[in-house]
Amino acid sequence: MSAALDALKRKAWISDQGDGTFVNPVLHADYSDPDVIRVGEDFYMTASSFSHIPGLPILHSKDLINWTLINHVIPRMDLPGYDKPQHGNGVWAPALRYHAGKFWVYYGDPDVGIFMSTAVDPAGEWEPLHLVKEGKGLIDTCPFWDDDGQAYLVHAFAKSRAGIKHKLRLCKMSADGKRLLDEGQIIFDGTEHHPTMEGPKMYKRNGYYYIFAPAGGVATGWQTILRSTSIYGPYEDKIVLHQGDTPVNGPHQGGWVELESGESWFMHFQDKDAYGRIVHLQPVRWVDDWPLMGVDRNGDGIGEPVLRHRKPNVGKEYPVAVPDDSDDFDGTKLGLQWQWQANPNPDWHSFDRESHLRLFAQPLPADVATLYGAPHLLMQKFPAESFQAEAHLDCSSLQPGEKAGLVVFGYNYAYVALRTKEDGSGFELLRAEGNATEETVIWKADLAAQTVVLRVTVSAGASCRFEYGAEDGGGFARCGEPAFTASKGHWVGAKVGMFAARPDDGDRQSGGYADCDWFRVTRPE
Repeated sequence: MSAALDALKRKAWISDQGDGTFVNPVLHADYSDPDVIRVGEDFYMTASSFSHIPGLPILHSKDLINWTLINHVIPRMDLPGYDKPQHGNGVWAPALRYHAGKFWVYYGDPDVGIFMSTAVDPAGEWEPLHLVKEGKGLIDTCPFWDDDGQAYLVHAFAKSRAGIKHKLRLCKMSADGKRLLDEGQIIFDGTEHHPTMEGPKMYKRNGYYYIFAPAGGVATGWQTILRSTSIYGPYEDKIVLHQGDTPVNGPHQGGWVELESGESWFMHFQDKDAYGRIVHLQPVRWVDDWPLMGVDRNGDGIGEPVLRHRKPNVGKEYPVAVPDDSDDFDGTKLGLQWQWQANPNPDWHSFDRESHLRLFAQPLPADVATLYGAPHLLMQKFPAESFQAEAHLDCSSLQPGEKAGLVVFGYNYAYVALRTKEDGSGFELLRAEGNATEETVIWKADLAAQTVVLRVTVSAGASCRFEYGAEDGGGFARCGEPAFTASKGHWVGAKVGMFAARPDDGDRQSGGYADCDWFRVTRPE
């Protein structure tokens, strides 16, 4: 068996079953509010990234099942405040489109307004963000170019900023997509039958304008379809997908694609608490010009999610692929799976040592009490319900009081780290848990080694067991009891990653560092 195939078989989650079928979710990772398009034989997807940088991921697939992460639209956020974490702010519910030979992405920042960017090559450089419309509470934006060339933009509202909820507004937009031409009008009010209507995606098919819009709330909602022969309505409404008797709660908010074979598919999320909003794929059939998603098990015209289904008919079979998670740090750039908590600072890391990631120990910002507010945490999404993450760390260059370790992060976080004793006499391994206001060391032990493998094993229910091991092959030992239960963050799932930190003693201008030889994510042993 080749090394590449062996590594693939150890991946924590694979949707493609190798027999012409797939299982949901197609991505057991927090790609929330997904939108998907087809361009020829290729499929592209984006998702919310909030304040994590780089932001606005771009994923690619040939069959809607096997996905790879190929780029991010936003390398850094050029807005005030993003040198520190902005939990829950930033990029909300983007839309991805292909028009006039270019890729277009739009999103609403609830505190600033509507932004857009374009690219000729989605894997290349995207144009700097352009502010289309300034305003608070303008979210969940989607552009639409009609057959006559007129451009539009439909969006929802965040009540926390705009004081408006349940409603969708349609505005005319300039052909270049950079400005709105009017104040628009409310085209649907879901207050009575579709509360918390948001996330609209607009399409045109067979003479009808369609708006695919989720309603009912993130964890418990349903997928609503609006249709009209006029873009301004009035719109008929129909629920086409809900949980029903399945374990897939709140199946809604996503994008529709039509294949060259004529098949239709709908990609959406499921809110899975600490795991975030994971991505499912549903078959779609059209009945009387209404899309029916999933399977109509009760004969009521409302679909329920499929758990296993034949793969989309794209004309051929493609190799199994999943987004990267492990990293051997053999290049001079971080893998695309890694994100910082804020705009990255070049002082945080380097590749000065060959095939190693060097993390420089950083102090907390002056007004921050715990790691919850630390910008320099390097993390990635949980990739599966059960998985194992390991980091091989050389901490010999840390200075007294500094530490480097492996962290699981959400509203509550936990880490295991190797720390140099304050008097410089050796090392101690410690496990701590914290939140936004306080952190507590719950276990520690002296350790003679300066190089250590830190491991977290995540099992169903997001239960996290921390362990450590030496390089001599002597196995792993537990880092205290009980297991830590990971929690979601602000609109995001839990993350796993690394950090290096030092106390801010006022005199020290620079700190030491830890070198990571590799970071591996696999199925649990």
